[in-house]
Amino acid sequence: MEKNQLIPHLFRTEYTKITAVLCKLFGFEHIGVAEDIASDTFLAAHETWGLKGLPENPTAWLYTVAKNKAKNYLRHEAVFRQKVAGELKRGTTETDIPEIDLSAQNIHDSQLQMMFAVCHPAIVAEAQIGLALRILCGFGIEEIATAFLSNKETIAKRLQRAKDKLRSEQIKIEFPGKPEISNRLDNVLTTLYLLFNEGYYSSNHNTTLRKDLCLEAMRLTFLLTENENTNQPVVHALLALMSFQASRFDARMDDAGEMILYNDQDASRWDQALIQQGKDFLARSASGPKISRFHLEACIAYGHTNKADTPEKWNNILQLYNHLLALEYSPMAALNRTYALSKVKGKQVALEEALKLNLGTHHLYHVLLSELYTGSDDAQALASLKTALHLAHSPADKKIIEQKIQALTPPAQP
Repeated sequence: MEKNQLIPHLFRTEYTKITAVLCKLFGFEHIGVAEDIASDTFLAAHETWGLKGLPENPTAWLYTVAKNKAKNYLRHEAVFRQKVAGELKRGTTETDIPEIDLSAQNIHDSQLQMMFAVCHPAIVAEAQIGLALRILCGFGIEEIATAFLSNKETIAKRLQRAKDKLRSEQIKIEFPGKPEISNRLDNVLTTLYLLFNEGYYSSNHNTTLRKDLCLEAMRLTFLLTENENTNQPVVHALLALMSFQASRFDARMDDAGEMILYNDQDASRWDQALIQQGKDFLARSASGPKISRFHLEACIAYGHTNKADTPEKWNNILQLYNHLLALEYSPMAALNRTYALSKVKGKQVALEEALKLNLGTHHLYHVLLSELYTGSDDAQALASLKTALHLAHSPADKKIIEQKIQALTPPAQP
């Protein structure tokens, strides 16, 4: 891999590991220092590797530089405190500097503990996701702003408030006690679920699919299975869902980078290894007494790994959506259930249900209405698509809607 490809790749995989370890060492009061050291490490890599070429082990090189920069910071802080506060004995030696542990085990533990710290109930939900994107996934402020349909200034202030809250509440980077793990695990899983969805749909980006973010969300979720306190059925259910969705990565985009809708995908391009992985995780998720939204969504996603358009398939998916909405209502689940209903009971029945949803500000609602009107009222179907085009944000969504409009528009009269 060339330098111009390797550094961005390593930034995605190693920046967050370095930051998590240093945050754990310094504490949240010095989170900015941890981020700066990690960033400076990659800046040094860019400059040094450009002059001297790639080192034999780039990851080890990054860890060594990060350790040295962290030690220099700690040494400087020790000297500062000695001179200003007189709290340290005269003369700072190397033994005064704590070990910077970038071993695989400490990285693993630090990232897990950071997940629980970021998802503390004292932090509001949107800020939890923003912090996770920033600290656990290495996203820049502009990328986070795009994900939230916001601006950099608003996001920067939101993240700063969240960091201030972490400090003022003296939230520690550690595993909570066993009774609290289950409560906070829900927040952690919801954040990871949203991270995966942001990558899978990327509704606010020029590219519809961001595989790097999906894979990072899967990696962080998998970490939870490697700890006895968090290796729970609901975690396996979420991994099953992610695996089934990820199995269609290659089939969702054509060679030009354009999105291919489910009905038009080549099923031979679906990743059978990921489908099997999803089935394995789904089987493991069945060991507990509770059924979560992730169990039901994983079962729905598994149903979509069968391309056959049969009544049995859609009736099963419809029943799963009924159960999901009874467990936890969400507008998108209601929208998807309506499509399944159309496959089971016909478009007219589904249209009557769709008109009750009151989701007029979402472009996908109008895309669904167009699908349900097509064949019985093509003029209304076309009007629904034009509304959807006005509401859509991403270029990819707009292009698909424009193609649908073109297909429904009557040919011009000579």
